[in-house]
Amino acid sequence: MSLALTIALPDTDTDGDGELDLSLRDDIRMLGRVLGDTLRDQEGEATFELVESIRRVSTRFHREDDEGARRELETMLADLGADQTISIVRAFSYFSHLANIAEDQNVIRRRRAVAASGRGVAPASIAHALSRAQEAGIPVAELRKFFATALASPVLTAHPTEVRRRSTQTHEMRIAELLAERAGLDPTPEEVEAAEDELRRRVLMLWQTNLLRRTKLTVLDEVANGLAYYEYTFLRELPKLYAALEDRLAVVEGVKPHEAPEVGSFLRMGSWIGGDRDGNPFVTADVTRETMRMQSAQAVRFYLGELDALGAELSISTIRVKVSDDLLALVDTAADSSPHRRNEPYRLAASAIGAKLRATAFRLEIADLLGLTVKPSVAPYASAREFRADLDIIDASLKAHRSAAIARGKLRALRRAVDCFGFHLAILDSRQNSDVHERCVAELLEVAAPGTNYKALPEGTRTALLLRELSTARPLTSPFAAYSEETVGELAMLRTCARIHQIYGPEAIQTCIISKAEGVSDMLELALLLKEVGLVDPAGAAAVNIVPLFETIEDLRNAAKVMEQMFRLPEYRRLVDSRGGMQEVMLGYSDSNKDGGFVTSGWELYKAEIELIEVFRRHGVKLRLFHGRGGSVGRGGGPSYDAILAQPGGAVQGEIRITEQGEIISSKFANPAVGRGNLEILAAATLEATLLSGDARAPREEYLTVMEELSEAAFRAYRSLVYETPRFEDYFWESTVINEIATLNIGSRPASRKKTRRIEDLRAIPWVFSWAQCRLMLPGWYGFGSAVTAWLERHPDGLPLLQEMYREWPFFRTQLSNMDMVLSKSSIAIASRYAMLVEDVELRESIFGRIRTEYQAAIESLLAISQQGKLLGSNPLLDRSIRNRFPYIDPLNHVQVGLLRKYRASDTDEKVLQGIQLTINGISAGLRNSG
Repeated sequence: MSLALTIALPDTDTDGDGELDLSLRDDIRMLGRVLGDTLRDQEGEATFELVESIRRVSTRFHREDDEGARRELETMLADLGADQTISIVRAFSYFSHLANIAEDQNVIRRRRAVAASGRGVAPASIAHALSRAQEAGIPVAELRKFFATALASPVLTAHPTEVRRRSTQTHEMRIAELLAERAGLDPTPEEVEAAEDELRRRVLMLWQTNLLRRTKLTVLDEVANGLAYYEYTFLRELPKLYAALEDRLAVVEGVKPHEAPEVGSFLRMGSWIGGDRDGNPFVTADVTRETMRMQSAQAVRFYLGELDALGAELSISTIRVKVSDDLLALVDTAADSSPHRRNEPYRLAASAIGAKLRATAFRLEIADLLGLTVKPSVAPYASAREFRADLDIIDASLKAHRSAAIARGKLRALRRAVDCFGFHLAILDSRQNSDVHERCVAELLEVAAPGTNYKALPEGTRTALLLRELSTARPLTSPFAAYSEETVGELAMLRTCARIHQIYGPEAIQTCIISKAEGVSDMLELALLLKEVGLVDPAGAAAVNIVPLFETIEDLRNAAKVMEQMFRLPEYRRLVDSRGGMQEVMLGYSDSNKDGGFVTSGWELYKAEIELIEVFRRHGVKLRLFHGRGGSVGRGGGPSYDAILAQPGGAVQGEIRITEQGEIISSKFANPAVGRGNLEILAAATLEATLLSGDARAPREEYLTVMEELSEAAFRAYRSLVYETPRFEDYFWESTVINEIATLNIGSRPASRKKTRRIEDLRAIPWVFSWAQCRLMLPGWYGFGSAVTAWLERHPDGLPLLQEMYREWPFFRTQLSNMDMVLSKSSIAIASRYAMLVEDVELRESIFGRIRTEYQAAIESLLAISQQGKLLGSNPLLDRSIRNRFPYIDPLNHVQVGLLRKYRASDTDEKVLQGIQLTINGISAGLRNSG
């Protein structure tokens, strides 16, 4: 029997897609066989049989809940030698990676099956959103107005939960392509054999590739990793998405596709990688400048390649067709004097544009990154709009001379790409902590006026002082004064942002974010620093958006009050008006969850949105919400479509930005087809939430009252455990892999803001990631069971009301749905083994006992409210996927516990730490959204 031959296959189909499930079964069976054969060939028969034995016992334990099987599994794993351990861990880790590939392909097949069946359109798609809009009687003109003014922006961030190397991703992408080809046209026997040979080669290369990085990532390494997704997905798939949208709109309007106007480029990529310096001392001005160079080079490199392909394709001869005068004028600038292309003006036009673009590379300071040494003797483009205008000349000429079909090919995609990505590729955000801004401003004021103790001033006095400085053209800094390294670095960063505006255009950096924003002075301090570098004008114009990030529970409760105060300041209101009357506000899911728990975090975020909507409405300011969601539910993760539609009415006013973090980036965007689907989900949800939100009833007052009571009780339960239990931080550091995570070369940012073990100082990402590794997923559910139990004690007949809230209120249903998924991935049995790592028996039993009780209460409460017989009872596809993964994840957890014991007992064998790191990789891959 080969690895994964029988387990990790879907159960009997229960949701009507039997053929698709059989395809998934076939893919996993085949991948498991190839992996098993590779294991046997590379590690020997004995290792192969050991892996099979572990798999069978683990499967028996899960299928039969056999306690004897669990003890047998623990014994088998405890007896492994160092080399055996590494092989076992790699085998189970790679199975999870391969299973992910197979499941992604099945998702693609499901979408295509719906589209091909003629039974309607797939939910959470642009087609579905447009269909709903038609049913609601929304005219096409209003849809076009929406696309002209909307913004839906996924923002990639670099965080230490992405444990996959690009080398392994490259092989995995090719395996995905082979699976897709396998499901395509009927192959010949020779083609089948050739495809399986390549598949075996790829799996073998995966096996022989090191899963772990040997050196720690730098920020620019993270930038390069992030740019890979543009190569895989964004640069090509975004234009395809727009083309499909335009063609569908044309059908709705009843016009020919080539006659319909283009829609606005409302879906745009954003990034924090290389611009987010909050707590990351390695993001410097030089790093940010190099980040933008790398981004720009990625875009221009793509354009040059597409221009070459376009020139090769456009062999149209003036002997056969006429061309426009504008095209001939463009041709006159071409340096190509080949007689072979004398009658091929479109090729000459592409050549002329290419020369201008290469000259532009020198203006953009990226020629060296593109390998260009000779600057063409033509004027460079001053902006991407000029580049697009030249492409439009080709487009107009083709359409005017009966060649619209040609214009709708490569040229259409390139024109859209230039519109979406410009010369900057992605909008790069700048972020810094308010404490840094405060220290810098305090120092500048002290140097300018010795004796000024800015930090000692009350908030009102601070505000008045900052407003005075904002209104004067006199600079606060002096070239003759000496400043601290921190202040020099911060000013250098902001000057770099201003320089990036000059070179790459104002669209390159549009937002400066203030972490830990708590009051008016926090926002004005940044405005003052921006004035020093010319990004804010004393007359009241701002070149960037000043965006507060409200993170903690207290900050969320004060968010509306702070914005109310800001809008009452004429000086600040002028800055807002200069940005089109739009103010962006960022809401932090991760830190609010760490601060107050899952239930209270979600509720305070929801309330903050309601209050902000009212404040903005009252002041006539347009609200754009930036949701700082993580990959895991404990950091605001979960299905994006449901989360957006669960927002309170008015929260999505045609504009939304959402962070994409950690391993979620690779699972969402490494596969082009999956990536396009996820982009489409974001676009569809934004459209529906904006234009169709009237269909969703506002929550009843009774629901709000119940939720407030549940939140208060959940908050008390969570805070009591995490912040009020003596030595809880000791329990956390000993029972999870938080300390060992710091050894993985998976990110440039430190795990804690300060060098302490305090939960308050720990970053939310490693906090959640650690709980996921030990299979407790505590940040995604703790406090819910206590809250429901306490509420039902006060309202004995209240269960029907909670059930009604689940059915009728999208917010409540989405919260419980996410919790359902988290609890399904948890394992209290596995977690109990990690608890045994805590040396203090009394501490261990006290805290884990409370966790176990709350875990059971959470499950019971969830099932009672959702009226399910078991977890994920309403989502059989996800239920099967998770249950079938357990026999492969569980052994990794058992091995990890054993290795942690050795490592913490000062075992100096380097394979012990290597094994721990490999298990972290494998468990993360198996869970998929763990950080």
